[in-house]
Amino acid sequence: MTRYLDLTVKEINEKLKNKEIKVVDLIKESFERIEKNADLNAVITLNKEEAFKTAEELDKKEVSSLLFGMPIIIKDNINTKNLRTTAASKMLEEFMPLEDADVVKKVREANMVIVGKANMDEFAMGSSNQTSFFGPVKNPWDKTRVPGGSSGGCASIISSRSALFALGSDTGGSIRQPSSFCGIVGLKPTYGRVSRNGLIAFASSLDQIGPMTRNVYENALLLNEMVGHSSLDLTSVKQEKEDFTRFIGKDISGMRIAIPNFYVSKDIDKEIRDKLSNVIDILRDKGCTIDYVDIKYIDKCVLLYQIIAMGEASSNLARFDGVRYGYSYPNPESFDDLYLKTRKIGFGNEVKRRIMIGSYLLSGENAKIYYNKALQIRDDVRKNFLKIFEDYDLIIGPTTTTKAYPLGVDLDDAVKSFLDDILTIPVNMAGLPGMSLPIGFSSDHLPIGMQIIASPMAEAKIYQLGSFIEKTLNLDLNPKVGVYDE
Repeated sequence: MTRYLDLTVKEINEKLKNKEIKVVDLIKESFERIEKNADLNAVITLNKEEAFKTAEELDKKEVSSLLFGMPIIIKDNINTKNLRTTAASKMLEEFMPLEDADVVKKVREANMVIVGKANMDEFAMGSSNQTSFFGPVKNPWDKTRVPGGSSGGCASIISSRSALFALGSDTGGSIRQPSSFCGIVGLKPTYGRVSRNGLIAFASSLDQIGPMTRNVYENALLLNEMVGHSSLDLTSVKQEKEDFTRFIGKDISGMRIAIPNFYVSKDIDKEIRDKLSNVIDILRDKGCTIDYVDIKYIDKCVLLYQIIAMGEASSNLARFDGVRYGYSYPNPESFDDLYLKTRKIGFGNEVKRRIMIGSYLLSGENAKIYYNKALQIRDDVRKNFLKIFEDYDLIIGPTTTTKAYPLGVDLDDAVKSFLDDILTIPVNMAGLPGMSLPIGFSSDHLPIGMQIIASPMAEAKIYQLGSFIEKTLNLDLNPKVGVYDE
């Protein structure tokens, strides 16, 4: 078996330019690795026929960019034209979109090759990738453990080196948390940076599509292709074209960095705090200023998230009624019976739980008491973060409170999936960009991640600091699963 996917993007690009390898070779290896690691259950739908056809067409063209011919996997809540898109739910088990999501169009325009759709928590609701109708995803570092969620399939695929790039989505940490658990790099862009048109909505005021990759540089390359204003997304921000790799390798001395005290409490696993302390020492030695700060309401963000996200989820998922598209209960006795049984059978327990709570939160006066009030406090959270950025360039802290935990742990605990994201949710509440990258391993050799948070539209600064940390630590992030056992 070839090992092209172990090379850097630049090395692969040179081989493609010099005709040493073909795009078909990359795609063939990607599918071989996915199939060899099938027990990870990271993919819902393979895209073999179209992928090989696209690869053959690309092999007739000149290599035009670093992303030319690169295999990419798409989270299964992002629409792909004529390629099954399920949101990991029975409700959409046979759904075939008629149009690509905006971000998928950009991926195709960049001449990347879509190899399949990644498993996820159902409708992106969960933080362990155990709520999927298609079964749980496993962590490549330890197949008895969760990969995190809801973008766990993407994280598992990138970590196992079965594809080079992935598109995930992040509502409360769904890119960063699995990136931490699986030892990869994942970025949630500024809200509005990337068009949400074609993303199956969970919570519209929080959802954001982002890149998941093996390293910081490749993450920035993919973000370069993803951003841009869309007239089809009213939350899409008009922005100037920029190169997110431009600060990578630049000196970080003199940077002012804040650490929220909330992010280093005793609730954080000691091994994680120790790894963060190691990074802090490195940054101070390099001439960075590190201060500990308090951010008002940051400890309330999980409660805000529960109200806002579940309220918006109940509204967004009302469209799945058995009438227009998706699963429809056969032979109902009445319209009410159709609606009731379609949703009872079509949705999993976690999704039904959130819809019911969200419906309560939005009913009558409750909307004013809970939802509207939560929006007001969320605005205060954003203002308090922005105030910190008046004095500091970046904020850092752990991505998660624990390392990846065993499959099945607290699966029926309705609260745990929110608490898993207690350190990532504040970033979504404030609409800020945040990235997780690996900073070491636990005593039982499971990845540990830290997140870097920036002011709106300052992703390039995140990449600057992240690339320095990555280069300095120089970790071996090969989990040696599947193909690596040969």
